[in-house]
Amino acid sequence: MGELEAGRLRGFGFGVAMDEPYQHYQFAGRADVVAWDLERRAVLHIENRTAFPNIQEALGSYAAKRSYLAGVLAERLSIRSGWLAVTRCVVALWSAEAMHQIRIRAETFRSACPAGATDFQAWSAGRPPSRGGATSGFVLLDPGPDVPDRRRFGSLDDALRTRPRYRDYADAAARLKRGIRVHS
Repeated sequence: MGELEAGRLRGFGFGVAMDEPYQHYQFAGRADVVAWDLERRAVLHIENRTAFPNIQEALGSYAAKRSYLAGVLAERLSIRSGWLAVTRCVVALWSAEAMHQIRIRAETFRSACPAGATDFQAWSAGRPPSRGGATSGFVLLDPGPDVPDRRRFGSLDDALRTRPRYRDYADAAARLKRGIRVHS
């Protein structure tokens, strides 16, 4: 998932970092993928998930990163007045395993990721949001080969009403390795 995201974002000329460390006093961790556009003073933080075995741990870690990562990164990149636009997103594999947890905890995900998929999709199209503020969204991702862009990304609503495209991470990894196109 990170390979696909990083390659796509770098292709648009954005700065990209993988497994980006941060520390803010007692809070420390790593962001899966971070991208930035210095001209627009916009940053994107992606938290990839192939499953949610412990939802409290996953969203607790995401909450700490939502609170501190953008500020730490702005300081590291010498952006003195901070970011104008901050997009944070939980990106889940479009699998039965992930979607089961999302479906039984839909309101938890709506609370943690109220902004939906719009800002992430803007970044993914090479157009970071130009308006100010911070958002937290949710996206389903199908990393399969030859998946058209219009079908690659989904929203929380899609997670609640569509069919999974993979059983689990192992199924997705095997299909990616074999280069099998997913039909749904």
